[in-house]
Amino acid sequence: MKRVTGIGGIFFKSENKDKLYDWYEKHLGIARMPGNGAMFQWKDAETGADGYTLWSLFPKETKYLDPSRAGFMVNYRVDDMDALLVALKEEGIEIAKSEDSEYGRFAWIMDPEGNRIELFQPAKE
Repeated sequence: MKRVTGIGGIFFKSENKDKLYDWYEKHLGIARMPGNGAMFQWKDAETGADGYTLWSLFPKETKYLDPSRAGFMVNYRVDDMDALLVALKEEGIEIAKSEDSEYGRFAWIMDPEGNRIELFQPAKE
């Protein structure tokens, strides 16, 4: 079983997310989508399927990254959420939460240094 297949997203806290979005757009060309974030589109090397990596800023007060001590969170794409969660539980990893959404399946774990990790299995089209 493949575990992580790529980066689904990178999220981090910002003191002033509108100002920081403007800086990234002006200096690095990362254009903000309507709403929040930027999307980097790509093709899967093995299947040729379309994919994307989301880059998004959150206000520094956000609770979305809690209980992480870090000001960022990486979202990792996975191939088979059910199998991965079983394997992680067998290895003693606590699954903080899991849920399904219109975008796909999500689960959250913590690494040994207290960084929150988001796992993401995209919805099938």
